[in-house]
Amino acid sequence: MAQQAVQLDRETFSCSICLDLLTDPVTIPCGHSYCFKCIKSHWDQEDQKRIHCCPQCRKTFIPRPVLEKNTMLAALVEQLKKTGLQAAAADLRSAGHEDVACDFCTGRKLKAIKSCLVCLASYCEKHLQPHYNSATFKKHKLVEPSKNLQENICSKHGKVIDIFCRTDQKCICYLCSVDEHKGHDTVSAAAERTERQRELEERRGNIQQRIQDREKDVKLLQQEVEAINHSADKTVEDSEKIFTELIRLLQKRSSDVKQQIRSQQETEVSRVKDVQEKLEQEITELKRKDAELEQLSHTEDHNQFLLNYPSLPALSESTHSSSINIRPLRHFEDVAAAVSELREKLQDVLRDSWTNISLMVTGVGVLLPEPEPRSRARFLKYSREITLNPNTAHTQLALSEGNRKVTSMDQHQSYSSHPDRFTHFIEVLSKESLTGRCYWEVEWRGLGIYVAVAYKNISRAGSGNECRFGYNDKSWAFSSYKNTFSFGHNNIWTSISGPVSSRVGVYLDHRAGILSFYSVSKTMTLIHRVQTRFTQPLHAGVSVFPGGFAELCNQK
Repeated sequence: MAQQAVQLDRETFSCSICLDLLTDPVTIPCGHSYCFKCIKSHWDQEDQKRIHCCPQCRKTFIPRPVLEKNTMLAALVEQLKKTGLQAAAADLRSAGHEDVACDFCTGRKLKAIKSCLVCLASYCEKHLQPHYNSATFKKHKLVEPSKNLQENICSKHGKVIDIFCRTDQKCICYLCSVDEHKGHDTVSAAAERTERQRELEERRGNIQQRIQDREKDVKLLQQEVEAINHSADKTVEDSEKIFTELIRLLQKRSSDVKQQIRSQQETEVSRVKDVQEKLEQEITELKRKDAELEQLSHTEDHNQFLLNYPSLPALSESTHSSSINIRPLRHFEDVAAAVSELREKLQDVLRDSWTNISLMVTGVGVLLPEPEPRSRARFLKYSREITLNPNTAHTQLALSEGNRKVTSMDQHQSYSSHPDRFTHFIEVLSKESLTGRCYWEVEWRGLGIYVAVAYKNISRAGSGNECRFGYNDKSWAFSSYKNTFSFGHNNIWTSISGPVSSRVGVYLDHRAGILSFYSVSKTMTLIHRVQTRFTQPLHAGVSVFPGGFAELCNQK
């Protein structure tokens, strides 16, 4: 146990460069400690790179740190020396199974501290001294101890590999350079290493710069996450308050309606009962008089009958009509109908508002939008089954095939009047509103067609540009007429080179603000793409020239 304690203490207070107890110990920023002379010498060799690293953890420092003596560690080392543990130094310097042994030690092998690429041998501290002291070894290349020195010998010629063939990208010896590599672009291995080292440092610099950039991005994204969470929590809280107020308002209106109905109920019932009571009193009086008359009618004495008859009081005029006509009233059913109408209006408002709210929620984005699909098969993953809304169709448009096909007719169709109907331009909108990522295809025939998308609030009545696809800021349209093609928005039209097939594909990424039109045949050819910002849900639109038709293809 004592020997293990010595081993632990010795390794703890040893310099990993010279492998001996620390002398004038200094601690660098990463926390590792070295002899002042050892780390200074090591960093002096790295000055030309302008990047200094820790020999143990390889952490880099820019600029070179200033070395300050670690007085506490120095005191501990001195105390360790005084305990007699210095005697175990030879054991600690002995080469273990995993260590590189000195090739010149006899008997007990010590750890090698350097390997020579010229001598192809490894040396302990004692046997390495001639490389430092003798001019003969000054040009020898010393490296960290290595067990693979024989790999530096050419297997064919047995010579030191110290040349690099740039043509074949391999290390060779000088005999290789005049034999099988004759005429190749060759340089010394040291020169190639210098070049590659420069490239390596540049790559490391680029990598470190990218690391810094990515760390900055990560920090920004973390701040964005915090902002999203804060905004979401605040919005949920505010939304709950607003909905609570709406519920309270509806409950108040419900209570008011109930109170008004009950009050009116009480008034009407009281009035009816008052009339009923008076009528019942009148009936009682009439029955009494009828009884008197009946009694008089049974008098057998004529004189007595004639004597009493004139004395009977005359009938008082009734305060009410001779008969009460109860009209077929609905009583409070009209109130229920009005409340039902209010419910339907609220449902419409909530439905439209919900679509906008949902759009605003899904419109919250941080990262870049997903890339647009590259093949028709991938487009079809976003296909939507779209039907046309008969309430929007111009009266010269006939719908069929489950409201997916529209045909331009000479005669007006018998549609009922509706505020959503286009009154001048031969146009129709889809029933479905479109958000998110959608794809649909339109097959058409005839002189021409408008394939469009538009906001729900596009004007319908009149002949102005505000009602026409592509001529206002609420619609976007691809137009084909007699082999002339164009794209329009807000009455700004861009000519498009053809040809265009009879099937047009439309891709919409509402959140990303991307609208693309494709000519669909055996392949898909981009006709036109626009990048904008959509503020409302969109509806698919079609306008067919006289004599033509268009059909929204069912891809399901």
